[in-house]
Amino acid sequence: MAPVAALYDIHGNLAALEAVLAEVPDDATIVVGGDICAGGEQPSETLTRLRGLGDRVAWLRGNADRELYPGEPGLAPPEFLDEARSKLSEEEIAFLHDLPPTQRMGDVLYCHASPRNDLDIFTERTPEERIAFLFEDLDVATVVCGHTHMQYERPIAGVRVVNAGSVGAPYEEEPGAYWLLDLEHRRTPYEGAELTGTREEAVAKFTDLGL
Repeated sequence: MAPVAALYDIHGNLAALEAVLAEVPDDATIVVGGDICAGGEQPSETLTRLRGLGDRVAWLRGNADRELYPGEPGLAPPEFLDEARSKLSEEEIAFLHDLPPTQRMGDVLYCHASPRNDLDIFTERTPEERIAFLFEDLDVATVVCGHTHMQYERPIAGVRVVNAGSVGAPYEEEPGAYWLLDLEHRRTPYEGAELTGTREEAVAKFTDLGL
């Protein structure tokens, strides 16, 4: 089988995306796991680069993609969305809004936040009893998610749950672009890489917001 690369939460960071694409095998399927454009300096260029990859890409919609469309409820701050809208065409915003919420490849389900929606927040420390219901009756062995910008892996309700981390805006301890290749965590250094924050900061933040 061809390898599968999962690139989540790029957030308009073209430099990070290019660094990762340089390491993705030429024959790999590329799962783009949502939150593609908003938040970075080059949202349109990032989307154009990914669309140029053609049928290699399996797309997912994240909350920050959906919320670019007028009237969509969600989590992203208005100024965050307004900045991205000013740099994207109506066609690009409509393209992002119309992406599917999940992709299934064999016994792996790819989603942005949880199998239920693109907003659910949990971390590696969230008690299993609070989130087990999200992973029951899925008929898959593995779920890949993102949304919280931290790589981890944990079992939940008998399902292997792998967070891909964030290509463009990670909460980690070392700068770089974080992604998956065949469900294995990867980190790609690149010039100018910065952290959005540390894991401890993110866990504290998301514990307050999460399930």
